[in-house]
Amino acid sequence: MKYTIGLDYGTNSVRALIVNVATGAEVGSAVHVYSHGKDGVILSSDPNLARQHPADYLEGAEITIKAALKAAVKTVRGFKPSQVVGIGVDTTGSTPLPVDQDGVALAMTKKFAKHPAAMAWLWKDHTGVEEAGEITALARKMRPQYLDKCGGIYSSEWFFSKVLHCLRTSPEVFDAATTWVEIADWIPAMLTGTQKPGAYKASVCAAGHKAMYNDDWGGYPDVKFLAKLDPKLAQLRKQLPVKAYDVSEPAGCLTEDWARKTGLTAGIPVAVGAFDCHLGAVGSGIVPGRLVKTIGTSTCDLMVATADRKLADIPGICGIVKGSVLPGCYGLEAGQSAVGDIFNWFVNYIEPYGKMGGHAHLTKEAAKLKPGASGLLALDWNNGNRTVLVDQRLTGLLVGQTLYTTPAEIYRALIEATAFGALTIINRFEAHGVTVKEVVNCGGIAEKNPLVMQIYADILGRPMKVSRSAQTCALGSAVAAAVVAGAHPNVASAQKAMTGLKAVVYSPDPAAHAVYQQVYEQYRELHDAFGTATWKGNLHGVMKQLIAIRNQART
Repeated sequence: MKYTIGLDYGTNSVRALIVNVATGAEVGSAVHVYSHGKDGVILSSDPNLARQHPADYLEGAEITIKAALKAAVKTVRGFKPSQVVGIGVDTTGSTPLPVDQDGVALAMTKKFAKHPAAMAWLWKDHTGVEEAGEITALARKMRPQYLDKCGGIYSSEWFFSKVLHCLRTSPEVFDAATTWVEIADWIPAMLTGTQKPGAYKASVCAAGHKAMYNDDWGGYPDVKFLAKLDPKLAQLRKQLPVKAYDVSEPAGCLTEDWARKTGLTAGIPVAVGAFDCHLGAVGSGIVPGRLVKTIGTSTCDLMVATADRKLADIPGICGIVKGSVLPGCYGLEAGQSAVGDIFNWFVNYIEPYGKMGGHAHLTKEAAKLKPGASGLLALDWNNGNRTVLVDQRLTGLLVGQTLYTTPAEIYRALIEATAFGALTIINRFEAHGVTVKEVVNCGGIAEKNPLVMQIYADILGRPMKVSRSAQTCALGSAVAAAVVAGAHPNVASAQKAMTGLKAVVYSPDPAAHAVYQQVYEQYRELHDAFGTATWKGNLHGVMKQLIAIRNQART
């Protein structure tokens, strides 16, 4: 038997998963929480700042691979580490990292060991809001085609916003860096000894969705455009890779040093990296027409379309990139900046039942409520809006509370708000000719919370299916590893052998869906009123309509 390893780098931890390439059986796994910061994230008094220490990525790889191998030995009789034939890597993104001329992260040097700007700028770092606006304005004037392929607005979550903000606020770090590398590229490069600038292979997933890379205009944004933002960005452009690759390409081979550290065989291939949700879609068996939702602290929504099809540019989505999910297909990305994080905020910061209360109790109480019966409506923008408004300066909102509003009613309203946001994304896809034939969910919330899945089914009016694997991102990485190792001829073959869906399906309740259609009309009013500059409506009736829906639901 042959096996591959998927390394899944999330917001708080890294996971290693060992998968049988013939059957998809998951025979060993291990998780390591990052050592630095709060739950692996380095924070500050600025609520927009979120960084990670790159040493945690390397430490996590060594610890989890060794632990997963030990678990596989206990699970599979006769298992040997030599049976592992390849490694795949997925990470958060955009999470860029400044490195020196040898590819060493600046945060791992003595001079910058404690400097937050020298660390990895985590996906949910929004310190570059002003820079994102500046990039968007310049692109509209000089290079509108750049924006056409990334939804019309450049986000503060993305590569150049963060790099430019560093240049403006921590010039000593920017000047010390030879280049900036997405961790989706840096981690495979470190495993394969190709980390020097000019030697590593860039991921088209990261470059295309977050750094305006496109083969049609020669790769990354041109020097003239970047020089208008700052001449130093034009110099950085010369240090960025010439070409970007999909996950069916090897980034290189595992070094002797990493083989000694982990117990694996030196020389096995490591796949080009990609973002966690994109490989989660691979692990969920994504094909044209199947929307894959990775639901966790945030959500990422992925669809693919064959490359021979002409696609319309879709305002507000996070890019249309060839090869970013499946080789030979366009990858279409959307998502929400906070989902599980919103539920966590309510439980951990508001603490409605004190420190002993939690999700389980609130979920149980919220499940007893009927759709619309609370009279509440929330907006899911506690961490800004990723799709379709692409505005990180938006915030959360709760409408309809009374002196009798309960914590469970608020909790359910927050779940409903995230589902309304999900419906808004689907409507945007379909309004531009991308049909959603089925929805497959993965991630921790899809696995653990049936109430959330049922509410999503009732609001979307569609069955909610769930990926068979509880670790779909790592599984998708293992699929990529199976392809570069030659265990499968292509990703489609590996998906067929290694992925699948659970038997459980959450079907929409027609009566609940009818109520939620009424509530969604009010959600759209709030969404457009607070989120757009073109709205010409009147909010006078929103509270009254929510009361009418509430009274109808209660009788």
